[in-house]
Amino acid sequence: MRPEVRTFVADGPLPDWDASEEEIDRRVRQLEAIARPVTGEEARALVACFGPDDCYGVAWTLLHLIETAPRPVLTADPGPEADEWQRRLYGRTADGEPAG
Repeated sequence: MRPEVRTFVADGPLPDWDASEEEIDRRVRQLEAIARPVTGEEARALVACFGPDDCYGVAWTLLHLIETAPRPVLTADPGPEADEWQRRLYGRTADGEPAG
């Protein structure tokens, strides 16, 4: 796994809307530092980084980054305990929506 992805994953889930502008900007910079496409391993690690809301659209950027992996990450229904973003990612795969 590339260092840029490791750094992003190590910082945990995206913050929510109450986070400071500086924190959100820092996470955006981390995402932008990750060259596309990501590997399957990287995509699987990034799935755990969705936060409680869309983080002012940053979650969409993360979702699109995950979709650059060579194969869909979530090929089985993640179940009712999955967060909104994991269900959305699975739904986009199951519905055959194009990546990005």
